[in-house]
Amino acid sequence: MTVDAFVGLGSNLADPATQLARAVAELASLPATRLVAQSPFYASQPVGPQDQPDFVNGAVWLRTSLSPHALLDRLQAIEQAHGRVRLRRWGPRTLDLDLLLYGNQTLHDPRLTVPHRELPNRDFVLQPLLDLAPDLALPDGRTIAELRRRCPDNALRRLAPHSRGPESTG
Repeated sequence: MTVDAFVGLGSNLADPATQLARAVAELASLPATRLVAQSPFYASQPVGPQDQPDFVNGAVWLRTSLSPHALLDRLQAIEQAHGRVRLRRWGPRTLDLDLLLYGNQTLHDPRLTVPHRELPNRDFVLQPLLDLAPDLALPDGRTIAELRRRCPDNALRRLAPHSRGPESTG
């Protein structure tokens, strides 16, 4: 059985746009998984500690037969390959991959919560999801478009397709 899964990508260290582009390529090569679409990249202010660079974010739409936990394991392996170190909550990172949605499933266990618990509060997640699937909805019926309209602004800026990061949005 294949499921549509949506993964959020973020980085604010070590050439963030390149980190995301490499991660998209790695996600596209996961076993039992096909990349359906990739969103544009966006720059935004950090959530949490403000003593760090702006983030570059995006999302991908995958069609996979991996289980949610197997997909999570693959996402974490990709993060580790990119040098991800968790020093503080919401701190700077080379790569952050979040499983946002997995089909129409709701999961909550010590390792994984789907839909991602912060999804309704993150314009840098909601906008890329809207770009990928304008009619997408959460398992509880709330649409991504509705959540985006109600979401706090985080100074979101769409990056040019070949942009290297927030500093080149001019």
